[in-house]
Amino acid sequence: MAGAGPLLLLLLLLLTGAGVGVAWRPPKGKCPPRCSCSKESALCEGSLNLPESFSPPLLSLSLVKTAVTQLKAGSFLKMPSLHLLLFTSNSFSVIEDDAFAGLSHLQYLFIEDNHIGSISKNALRGLRSLTHLSLANNHLETLPRFLFRGLETLTHVDLRGNPFRCDCQILWLLQWMPTVNASVGTGACAGPAALAHMQLHHLDPKTFKCRSIELTWFQTVGESALGVEIFSYQGEPHVMLAQPFAGRCLILAWDYGLQRFRAEEELSAPSVVSCKPLVLGPSLFVLAARLWGGSQLWARASPDLRLALLQALAPRRLLRPNDAEILWLDGQPCFVVADASKAGSTTLLCRDGPGFYPRQSLHAWHRDTDAEALELDGRPHLLLASVSQRPVLYHWVAGRFERRTDIPEAEDVYATQHFQAGRDVFLCLTRYIGDSMVMRWDGSMFRLLQKLPSRGAHVFQPLLIARDQLAILGSDFAFSQVFHLEPDKGLLEPLQELGPPALVAPRAFAHVTLANRRFLFAACFKGPTQIYQHHELDLSA
Repeated sequence: MAGAGPLLLLLLLLLTGAGVGVAWRPPKGKCPPRCSCSKESALCEGSLNLPESFSPPLLSLSLVKTAVTQLKAGSFLKMPSLHLLLFTSNSFSVIEDDAFAGLSHLQYLFIEDNHIGSISKNALRGLRSLTHLSLANNHLETLPRFLFRGLETLTHVDLRGNPFRCDCQILWLLQWMPTVNASVGTGACAGPAALAHMQLHHLDPKTFKCRSIELTWFQTVGESALGVEIFSYQGEPHVMLAQPFAGRCLILAWDYGLQRFRAEEELSAPSVVSCKPLVLGPSLFVLAARLWGGSQLWARASPDLRLALLQALAPRRLLRPNDAEILWLDGQPCFVVADASKAGSTTLLCRDGPGFYPRQSLHAWHRDTDAEALELDGRPHLLLASVSQRPVLYHWVAGRFERRTDIPEAEDVYATQHFQAGRDVFLCLTRYIGDSMVMRWDGSMFRLLQKLPSRGAHVFQPLLIARDQLAILGSDFAFSQVFHLEPDKGLLEPLQELGPPALVAPRAFAHVTLANRRFLFAACFKGPTQIYQHHELDLSA
């Protein structure tokens, strides 16, 4: 029986206080009603309130079947000499902060067989001499973190007989037990069902999933956008938006005073579909892919200058650009622009002197909608998505891209994005009609891993934010869904919907970290760009 040991100890202390072999005598001094008192000990049964008027010095107090409903702060300030305090079969259910304040000499605290369902995290504060603590046989489903903080002298703790719910709220206790120089009796779990009746000391803290994340709205940028890119220039992160209706590429920077994003510079780009920044030392280049008027390259030679038009880009090949990406080939920076016209062709442009010029035409006549640069087997690869056929994978061989394979079972793919988790390379394929797909590279081709319903999707964007591998599936007809890669399963699991405010026709996502904060940008074609902040949640707190 959990309470038998303490009661025996109490009896011994009472005998010691009265003197072994000496008949009990009524003490000289005060003894409250419904209490039996010896020289240094008292036993109170059925008291309506906490008794206070004892003759000092009182070393041991036992309270049995009292009508007290809660232990409030400072309940024992008038008994500073207590060494032992025992509660059993009482009706109180709550122990407040600092309930035992002033008991700096208390060594034994037994709170057993009561109805306690809640104990405040600072309830035991100040008990710097405590060696034995028992909370056995109560109604405690959890214990607050840091309950035992400051109790450096503990040698015995008894928590048995409580209906503990073994979830994230109890994780701290599992982590604390191996670090303390005390014997701890913990008992078994009452729930959840999967852990019912399992001994707490058999649980592995590493199996608890007690960290989560949340994306909450932070700021709105008024104009619609088709693309968003993050780049660092002169040691500061920047954001670039492709805004076709405003006819510009807009650069945003962080305002440390206002703690918001503000416009820093813009360049004129009517009908722009993609603004791709490239930083080379002090120089900033921006490729503005435009539907009409030709694509252009803008440049800033140094931070004190503004962006200026540098050159027109492949006017005979880029007739209807839809996407642009940056890749490095043989140590040189290049752009690849996917062209969706029948007469144009997807084009690789590499640096030559001060500008960028066509190096190779790819995939002519296939109306490409998306280009994705990636590395496989230590070599540069390029994946092109098209409205006319399955995505095609190219690899870099002898100074040019050669077709390697296509993506099986991947018809009507609008766009592709890749991410890496450990040694595995994954591919997110966006489909406007049907299910979007997740594939994994097996060394020779991408194999189907997972399908996700995605009616009306134009973007399926993987993002690594802090240590969280996310993927966001944007939809024109429903809420955009955020998924989280579960490492144990190797699959994307639903995390949350983005909003409010709801995203209107999202087309691109990107994240930036600055000022110890993490932000997600959502570029929307039929509504304003929304900015969300990434928060880490500790479910064990």
